Amino acid sequence: MTEEAGRKPARVVVADDQTVVREGIVMLLGLLPGIEVVGAAGDGDEAVKLVAELAPDVVLMDLRMPRCDGVEATRRIRSEYPGTQVVVLTTFADDDSLFPALRAGARGYLTKDAGGDEIVRAVHSVLSGDAGLSPSVQRRLLERLSEPEPQPVRAGAPDGLTTRETEVLVLIAEGLSNQEIARRLHVSTATVKTHINNLFAKTGLKDRAQAVRYAYGKGLVRPPAD
Repeated sequence: MTEEAGRKPARVVVADDQTVVREGIVMLLGLLPGIEVVGAAGDGDEAVKLVAELAPDVVLMDLRMPRCDGVEATRRIRSEYPGTQVVVLTTFADDDSLFPALRAGARGYLTKDAGGDEIVRAVHSVLSGDAGLSPSVQRRLLERLSEPEPQPVRAGAPDGLTTRETEVLVLIAEGLSNQEIARRLHVSTATVKTHINNLFAKTGLKDRAQAVRYAYGKGLVRPPAD
């Protein structure tokens, strides 16, 4: 008897808010050896409920979902039902998606261009205690580990700004464009715009010139030496 034939199928729940995508993933998984789909959820709240009811081995988790997103659902599942592993299956592989998901407890991370064999490997890898990461995600992790540590912010983040919002503010003060900030932080330009909108709302700033003055006034950056 081969190892595959003797292995108990992994019981999987699929979580994705797009009906066509969700049904397509369920159909694909139904054709793969070693996988048994036991439920499908349309958002994070439903995924958590299905885990409570069905105790699956693995949840294939989308990230961008209404009500409760994939990161929060992953955090709740890993906290409340540690016997269930989470493999992220998403369109997004930027740092603002990848690292929060891994910190929340996901053991695997695949993008939706992954083939069936790659999904099966990831599912069984996490059940064996290993990580189920796509090659591109593995490369990004290695790149991140090899990057120099960012310079610490020189003062505490004011006005309730998050660490990332403060980083964006400092880079604005250094004269970087949105595109340059996105490249520096390895995120999308849309993500940078979201951070800027959030930090402007929290601080009452209206434009980049005010943001520069604010950053200097709060001691987040220092004037260049003469």
